[in-house]
Amino acid sequence: MAILLSRIGRFAYRHGLAVLIAWLVLAAGSVVGGLALGGTMQDSFKIPGTESQEAIDRLGAVFPQTSGASGQIVVHSTDARIADLEDELERVTAELGEVDGVENAISPFSEYATDAISDDGMTAVVQVQFSASSEEVSDASIAEVQEVGDELASDTVQVEYGGQVFQAFHFGLSIIEVIGVVFAALVLIVTFGSLLSAGLPLISALVALGASMGGILALAAFTTLSTTTPMLALMIGLAVGIDYALFILSRHRTQLAHGTDPEESAATSVATAGGSVVFAGVTVMIALVGLLIVGIPFLGLMGVTAAFAVFMAMAAAVTLLPAIMGLLGDRLAPKPGSRAALRALAQEEHEDEAQAAPSETTDAAPATARRTLGERWVALVLRAPIPFILGVVALLGVAAVPATSLVLALPDGGSYSEEETARRAHDLLAEAFGPGRNGPLVVTVDITQTTDVLEDLDAIAAELAEVPGVVSVGTPIPNETVDTAIIQVIPSTGPSDPETTELVRHIRELAPAIEREYDTPIAVTGATAVAIDVSERLDEALIPFGLVVVGLSIVLLMMVFRSVVVPLKAALGYLLSVFASFGVVVAVFQWGWGAELLHVEPGPVLSFMPILLMAILFGLAMDYEVFLVSGMREAYVHGATPRAAIARGFAGAARVVTAAALIMFFVFAAFVPEGMSMI
Repeated sequence: MAILLSRIGRFAYRHGLAVLIAWLVLAAGSVVGGLALGGTMQDSFKIPGTESQEAIDRLGAVFPQTSGASGQIVVHSTDARIADLEDELERVTAELGEVDGVENAISPFSEYATDAISDDGMTAVVQVQFSASSEEVSDASIAEVQEVGDELASDTVQVEYGGQVFQAFHFGLSIIEVIGVVFAALVLIVTFGSLLSAGLPLISALVALGASMGGILALAAFTTLSTTTPMLALMIGLAVGIDYALFILSRHRTQLAHGTDPEESAATSVATAGGSVVFAGVTVMIALVGLLIVGIPFLGLMGVTAAFAVFMAMAAAVTLLPAIMGLLGDRLAPKPGSRAALRALAQEEHEDEAQAAPSETTDAAPATARRTLGERWVALVLRAPIPFILGVVALLGVAAVPATSLVLALPDGGSYSEEETARRAHDLLAEAFGPGRNGPLVVTVDITQTTDVLEDLDAIAAELAEVPGVVSVGTPIPNETVDTAIIQVIPSTGPSDPETTELVRHIRELAPAIEREYDTPIAVTGATAVAIDVSERLDEALIPFGLVVVGLSIVLLMMVFRSVVVPLKAALGYLLSVFASFGVVVAVFQWGWGAELLHVEPGPVLSFMPILLMAILFGLAMDYEVFLVSGMREAYVHGATPRAAIARGFAGAARVVTAAALIMFFVFAAFVPEGMSMI
């Protein structure tokens, strides 16, 4: 591997201009091609094999009028009662039924409407049934529905739109994300002490990011990608792109300070630090692609696209970066007498003295040279390792305590900002009808075996109405061939409330008894039931995925370091990081500690956040583990005692690893002020 990487680095160095042009063409071509294909992002949370999805598939075959996406037009009057607006509502409902892409619209005064007018008579719901699924409904249809619905709006009548069709997250780059890159640039400037050197990792990362984002946009034209997919790839690709280039460039500048020939230094840097980059990148990619084992399509695609972004960042670091090194030559060398040059020379002096007298070197550099901050820190830790271990474990253990209260759910209308119509519709419905009106359940009934269809349907509806947690049950609606019927059930709690999950379980537990009594199998579906099934599947996948990731980390590190203790220590450190991260997320986003500072509403944690966090943290934990421990192992192989090797390896990599972690922090933190809890 080292020989191959050395040849790649040398080739890129010698043909710098050609390699640079090739990368620029690739990035520009990817972006232009992706935009030209016109792919769009849609939130599709389908999971094959779940009861809710199987019921939707069955409805698509036997009851297509109800299998598409649904939406609600919420009409709220501040002076006149809804009854006084009946003629206008009936007219608008009829117009909605004529909109292209709309299967039917149900007036709040229809016999098939379920509790569509509030008790105070001031709020009503027009139910809109689309003919296609939420990801297939066209923007034109949505716009036309809103245009027709707005005919009801006036100074005293408020019209809002709810349902999954109208719940579209809008992500885009803003000045805040640019500020994150600026902070990353400042970290690079402090690390290298040079504006020229600081710009190289940014260039490498941004060019690779252009190529990867263009590819993801192109993919969106052929398959359904979640709206969070490009943002996840953007955050990870940008952060690791800067980090990977930082590691290689840091090694290159250190060697130039020692007087190494620039071409030889570039080849050596790509072979050594580049080898660690390749290992780290492949590890991150494996963790992200490992999301496929969860068996959830949209999550697997998120992992694959993020892994693609990591691959492009890694490829740019070992090809584009040495190409730019070749164009700049020895101008990247630290200026004689500068802090960067003195640090590099001091490190070399320390290593020479440590190797010359390994038996006398215990925990730090010789006293004849001035110690760096990293050397002083590691010397302090090595003097009292047990207290430091206990302190770190205790600190992360306390941070992990809130994780025991983790509640997972998919986003609903309440997850949006108040500027979105979906959020305003959600609040109006909750206030006028109760929180359950935002998450109706759909019970499908197979009536092929019953002989008294209407009587049995009414009896089943009556049984469902008696279930604790049910506010109301709609009139059963059979299809034209009278083999399937649907019953709408309104729960007393919101779609992301744990009590709604219990209600769905309760109804499913009643299914065998209902089938025996009426010979009519039932199933629970609808957007709320789908979200519950997705959350439960993700919850079930956490432990198996964690075992795979931890086991993978142990195997990979055993291969690299040929040790058992190092991988076990790394795995335990990773688990502490994961649980502490879960704890902080629960404390902020679920319990609401400081949530107002982030402009987010406390509530259940996004269902797929824990698995994504596990995959991302796994990659970072392995990255920093490899860069730190490989330096320690190299010092030990060269003759240093174990304690001296730990000190030398840590001191040599601590500054770069700390800079990499700070860059990762600033890039991710820049996406927080947007106030979108999903991101």
